[in-house]
Amino acid sequence: MVLEKETVSGNIIDLKVLRRLFVFAKPYIGKFYFLVVLTILLAFLSPLRPYLIQITIDKYVAIGDFQGLVNMTLILVGVIVATAIVQYSHTYLSGWLGQFIIRDIRIKLFKHLQTLKLKFFDKTPIGRLVTRNVSDVETLSDVFSEGLAAIIGDLLQIIVIFAMMFAISWKLTLVSLSTLPLLIISTYVFKEKVKVAFNEVRTAVSNLNSFVQEHITGMNIVQIFNSEDREYEKFKEINREHKKANIRSVLYYSIYFPVAEVIQAAGIGLVVWYGARGVIDDQITLGVLISFIMYIQMFFRPIRMIADRFNTLQMGIVSSNRILDLLDSKEHIANNGTFAPTTLKGEVKFEHVSFAYIDEEYVLKDINLEVNPGETLALVGATGAGKSSVINLLSRFYEINKGSITIDGVDVREYDLASLRLNIGVVLQDVFLFSDSILNNITLGNPEIPKSKVIEAAELVGAREFIERLPGGFDYNVMERGATLSVGQRQLISFVRAMVYDPKIIVLDEATSSVDTETEELIQGAIDKLMKGRTSIVIAHRLSTIQRADKIVVLEKGEIKEEGTHDELLSMDGYYAQLHKMQYKEVV
Repeated sequence: MVLEKETVSGNIIDLKVLRRLFVFAKPYIGKFYFLVVLTILLAFLSPLRPYLIQITIDKYVAIGDFQGLVNMTLILVGVIVATAIVQYSHTYLSGWLGQFIIRDIRIKLFKHLQTLKLKFFDKTPIGRLVTRNVSDVETLSDVFSEGLAAIIGDLLQIIVIFAMMFAISWKLTLVSLSTLPLLIISTYVFKEKVKVAFNEVRTAVSNLNSFVQEHITGMNIVQIFNSEDREYEKFKEINREHKKANIRSVLYYSIYFPVAEVIQAAGIGLVVWYGARGVIDDQITLGVLISFIMYIQMFFRPIRMIADRFNTLQMGIVSSNRILDLLDSKEHIANNGTFAPTTLKGEVKFEHVSFAYIDEEYVLKDINLEVNPGETLALVGATGAGKSSVINLLSRFYEINKGSITIDGVDVREYDLASLRLNIGVVLQDVFLFSDSILNNITLGNPEIPKSKVIEAAELVGAREFIERLPGGFDYNVMERGATLSVGQRQLISFVRAMVYDPKIIVLDEATSSVDTETEELIQGAIDKLMKGRTSIVIAHRLSTIQRADKIVVLEKGEIKEEGTHDELLSMDGYYAQLHKMQYKEVV
């Protein structure tokens, strides 16, 4: 497994990325503006408390005005309640906004992933895509809930507090903020250190996701080759890097916040020392001194938090870049076609088709094939000859490099992609089943397919009997990848799935190669019924399953070497005849 190596951007705020992110906020623009209003309101409400306490002490407590004290207390309680309500609304709304936006982003990202070419998934680790769609999107929510809005609120509150302090006593303000440069320096150092640590954590999480996903999926290979100990050591190393990155960030936090507390305490100490002298000399009132102590605590708190918020914002920006890069990926199947016929005849033609998965390394070279409606074409050849590539191109899972593929005389690129694939039924050798009921695995959640049609198709295939013996019958949960079913049972379900969609073209990719002889005989009859009246393209290693094909094409290293009927190819005494003799010997 290739470990991911990524670095963070040096920009604290990437305006280009933020502009693109706020496109997702447009559906909620009214609530966003309301959040801005709450942020401004909160910035002014919080500093009111020290000022009201100052007035209460200096104008009412000092002269023993009890009624004035009661009135100011009620005003103070009102401000505190109002602040609490605004704070609640601000926290809830920012979190609500963040969750709704990331919901939309996650949906768009998943929808985008579904449009990408299979080539993209061939070269991109699944664990990394899971990280993008889950962890990175979750981090992105902090941009809206804890990042930008919180930073703006903190900065605005600092400005308001400073203005009020300066208006009350500029001398006391300068004394109380004399330790501010130390806090700014320590905050900057902390921000830079944590930025690197957070990036290491994100990379470690991505590597962990990739490693765990790959090894759980391939656990049978790990166990077959007795590789548990070696993979365990690899996992320990990746997990160790994850632990180290997290501990490093914890270390920076454990150093910074005590340092910030000491600096704040020093500022309060200077205020008390200087202010007490002023009170004794009648140059400063007691109310002013008490309010300044409160102001210092309120002033330093957002500065301490702002470094953390900047890192939260920056990590959100990093995650945003990764997500936007994925959304910007152009490796999707272009669905520009508009041709969507209600029915097809099923005429398939390959004209001078060449195809390469990687650059100019062609796996198909100048292929010319023609299948008339209702005919069966069989593809034969060694592993890597290009058989599966032919059917991948027909359904436009990959795009051809040269030539053209037509169905009923129309280029496949002119078909609406959904219409094209709806008319091509594919049964693969490696059947994938989702962790869901058998019924939903057959219909793929399509409400237009009634259960009666599924039961009818299962009866035709010969799968109904074994399905109804399972607990719950068609509602039986097959678990992930159909782990609770045999290979033959999974294959039978895949045949039912192909039948209920009633495609005009059937593609069978080694459809019976993984089943026993008894099961093969069972589904061979179903195959005959399935192919009746439909154009069929069959890939098979067992030549016994394709002897009645209208045309057999022999592929070797991406080129057509022989073609004809079973008898014609045997009479040629070429590659097909040799392959037939070898299989006949195996049977004997």
